Amino acid sequence: MEDPQKDPAAPRRSQARGGTLQRGRRPRELGASVGTGPPAQDGAALQARARSFGAVAASYAVLRPIYPADAVEFLVGRDPALDVLDVGAGTGLLSEVVVGLGHRVRAVDPAPEMLAQLAARLPAVATAVGAAESLPVDDGSVDVVVAGQAAHWFDPGPAAREIRRVLRGSGVVGFIWNTRDVRVPWVAALEGAIADESRGHEADQRVVDLMAAELDADVEVVESAIVQRVSPEDVVAGIGTRSYVALMDDAARDEFLSGIRALLAGHPDTCGRAQLELPYRTHAYRLTPR
Repeated sequence: MEDPQKDPAAPRRSQARGGTLQRGRRPRELGASVGTGPPAQDGAALQARARSFGAVAASYAVLRPIYPADAVEFLVGRDPALDVLDVGAGTGLLSEVVVGLGHRVRAVDPAPEMLAQLAARLPAVATAVGAAESLPVDDGSVDVVVAGQAAHWFDPGPAAREIRRVLRGSGVVGFIWNTRDVRVPWVAALEGAIADESRGHEADQRVVDLMAAELDADVEVVESAIVQRVSPEDVVAGIGTRSYVALMDDAARDEFLSGIRALLAGHPDTCGRAQLELPYRTHAYRLTPR
């Protein structure tokens, strides 16, 4: 791929910050957290959003950020080589990092269009259309199940049963999310503009708690960070790959994205700039079933 330093408009390449990996352990007890987060959607609405990515697969592959290698290594390790199942693999952003760490990857996603992008990126990775609740994988055939930016689409009970089925005895589960870093003022303003539609880190933690309960698993977490160098129009287009935007009709989508474009044009930290640094906080959760 092209060096982003040579091509300032290139959106895909991101750079991980060094020295940001922070480790922690979450208690097994769920407490009040299970009752928090956004209201549940009915199954049909959730599935519609989960499958909306096929229409934006090419843009997703180009515009979404990768994952910091240190956080992914926390989930899967480096040696020895393991059999890793990437569920909700999308265009292969997580699979690419796992392969780079020396592991064997199989990728599953409900959208064939997304898997086509993955196959173009990673031709050696086996792919299959499927979902977490019905994995097209043999019993006891993988060492690790991972999901990047995807576990919030899972139905926890059926997904946990399937994950248990395909894992080997000492297997682990890894969930990872990039979330925009609202400690940066212009990113906070961006989040404010989309707050009614987007989901935050707290919702991801709730998903982890629910899955940990279903798997009867201990949970460890690390935080890392990554920065994506993008143009303002790439920021707008990247938001256009979000499920809640992909499902809008054309008029609503144009109006919504025009508002994001206007915000970036008017904010003192972004106006008149050809390139922006869009920071993300990355949380990686390793679940070890008992």
